[in-house]
Amino acid sequence: MKYNMLRAILILITVFLILFMTTHVVRADALPLKALLITGQNNHNWQLSHPILKTIIEDTGMFQVDIAITAPEGGDMSTFTPVFTDYSVIILDYTGDPWPDTTRQAFLDYVRGGGGVVVYHAADNAFPDWPEFNKIIGLGGWGDRNEKHGPYVFWRNGELVRDMRPGPGGAHGKQHQYVVTHRVTDHPIANGLPEAWLHEKDELYHHLRGPAENMTLLATAWSAPETGGSGEHEPVLFTIAYGEGRVFHTVLGHAGDDPPPAMRCVGFIVTLQRGAEWAATGKVTQPVPNDFPTAERVRLRPDFKQKEPKTPQEEQACSRASVKGPAPD
Repeated sequence: MKYNMLRAILILITVFLILFMTTHVVRADALPLKALLITGQNNHNWQLSHPILKTIIEDTGMFQVDIAITAPEGGDMSTFTPVFTDYSVIILDYTGDPWPDTTRQAFLDYVRGGGGVVVYHAADNAFPDWPEFNKIIGLGGWGDRNEKHGPYVFWRNGELVRDMRPGPGGAHGKQHQYVVTHRVTDHPIANGLPEAWLHEKDELYHHLRGPAENMTLLATAWSAPETGGSGEHEPVLFTIAYGEGRVFHTVLGHAGDDPPPAMRCVGFIVTLQRGAEWAATGKVTQPVPNDFPTAERVRLRPDFKQKEPKTPQEEQACSRASVKGPAPD
């Protein structure tokens, strides 16, 4: 009798533990990933860009985005001490005054230890005199960058080329639509996306330069001389490995006009979302949406959120034909 009772108690305890552990796992999986978006100073319109970035990232249903706004230019930066390790990914929308030394070291430790980073557009203008930051972002522009900061990077004749000739780092021509061409199609961020797609009117950075170490060049765009470009296939999407950390860098998404055309482009939105997931987790589980652009046609999300067009009029409003076809390879 005692044996049967003891056996029954052990069975009940085992069942309880299994149920508890299963419930715990489900709850953990259901929690969103935490992202920290850093902004507050920029040579672009950060007041416009950062709420849009938050909307885009949270629209995946995978992330909870917190915002860290620094002191204004020339202000007291000593209190800017975010706890990076509370987050799966740090999104940089910042170009401005140096961070405190303790914050810089905490950021480096976070990335080296396996933290994720997303470098958005003009964030690659930041901190030209911080060597480790430049290794993290791979390529940067402006801030008196030159050959001492590293090579130019282009795509020529089917391969990545590091060009060490002297010259300034960072420029762009007039804003225009351009075709983004994927050079690596089996990376989780690019997997399933069209090889080429038309991006809405945007700045196209050229002659970025930097260490470019441990870089995977995901996509380029032809920088046409007639638009003020370089006559080179310029990097627009790439990743960097820094220690155990994963970095996704997109030069797309200029925030000027309200609403900014480039940030409404589905190509920008989806690659940013996929890049954030990859930086945070090392994988991408998001399916390719039906409204992704083609090489001939831009697709837009007016409110930056995914919504399938329901009428021909809505379809027309969310789609723009190409002005020009893809550039030569």
